Amino acid sequence: MNIIVAADRNWGIGNKNSLLVQIPRDQKFFREMTTGKVVVMGRKTLESLPQKQPLLNRTNIVLTKDKNYKVKGAIVVYSIDELLEELKNYKDDDIYIIGGETVYRQMLPYCNVAHVTKIDYAYQADAHFPNLDELPEWQITADSEEQTYFNLEYVFLKYEKK
Repeated sequence: MNIIVAADRNWGIGNKNSLLVQIPRDQKFFREMTTGKVVVMGRKTLESLPQKQPLLNRTNIVLTKDKNYKVKGAIVVYSIDELLEELKNYKDDDIYIIGGETVYRQMLPYCNVAHVTKIDYAYQADAHFPNLDELPEWQITADSEEQTYFNLEYVFLKYEKK
């Protein structure tokens, strides 16, 4: 399974249920990686999307504890066990965990690849991704040239489990 995330220099990923910054090349990379694939997210992440709707041209799976929660165009599951059972229906390489913080933390042990857009800036953040540089089982296996968006610098990193 894959994780895909944009994180600042302190591994911050969001604030007040919004992305820290929207970088067009990062959004394009996200679309290219996930279109035609399975995306797994929490309820709050779904509700942060445009029109609070599932992403087009993908199989959307939403994890929530709210047993009454339903959303048109998505598969809703109510526990990690139920999620893992549902994910058996798909190829491991086609699954992308897209957030938020709680879902990332719960699913990280099941993932082998993490695509991280690392932004060289520290934002005000109330949601964070685990610091992969501090986890000995993860290593950077690919990185891009430094990218620039106005005055922001960032790189695309690929981490893989050893």
